[in-house]
Amino acid sequence: MLSGAWPYPRIIAHRGGGAHAPENTLAAIAVAARMGARMVEFDTMLTADGTAVLMHDETLTRTTTATGRIDEYSEADLARFDAGARWHPAFAGEPVPTLAQALELCIRLGLCVNVEIKPVQHAEAKTGEVVGRLCAAVRRDRWPAGLPPPLLSSFSEASLAAAARVAPELPRALLCDPVPADWRERARALGASALHCPAQCEPDRGSLIAPIADAGLPVLYYTVNDATLAETLMASGAAGLFTDRLDRLLS
Repeated sequence: MLSGAWPYPRIIAHRGGGAHAPENTLAAIAVAARMGARMVEFDTMLTADGTAVLMHDETLTRTTTATGRIDEYSEADLARFDAGARWHPAFAGEPVPTLAQALELCIRLGLCVNVEIKPVQHAEAKTGEVVGRLCAAVRRDRWPAGLPPPLLSSFSEASLAAAARVAPELPRALLCDPVPADWRERARALGASALHCPAQCEPDRGSLIAPIADAGLPVLYYTVNDATLAETLMASGAAGLFTDRLDRLLS
């Protein structure tokens, strides 16, 4: 767990670049940096041959030119698919990046990172282990001095537990929707440094959020695209906001 003040930027680009570029791509990360973001979040799954790549859905149809499940394809297969053209022709040819490539880009751009572990069914522990080992190795060998370490998050407690076993030095956050009544016990069991909660759980509408903050666990909210709501959440003590609309929250 992290000790001391929460070290990460408060505005976090969702899925790389939010609504400003094709999600979970290197282009999205670069766009976020150009817009002034200092931290990005992206989703990570495993290919058929166990490579961690950036992808949100188990199936490829929504975001790429391919069909089928991600765990039916190897890393080499995915390299042939287009992850940008469906979003806009200007991004045609944008590849499905590996987690290693995304981390290297963030290092070059000086960006903080939240890696969300999104395992396909029955791959929870393996995905947590692969992501944890890779992020720990990059942090040990390449991570810039002074930049907070990669933050690992997941809805999957099995994935977070697996990541904790292989990379105990990396901070972890539990994603919740809704916030469970036993959040304290779950967070303690995982050694979680924060809870990531849906924006609907802001203090005026969710009685659990204030006790979480009082217990010393930073609360981050997703996905906040309204500037007025963002101001309310910040005023209530939110440690961070995930957003698709950097143009609204960074202005």
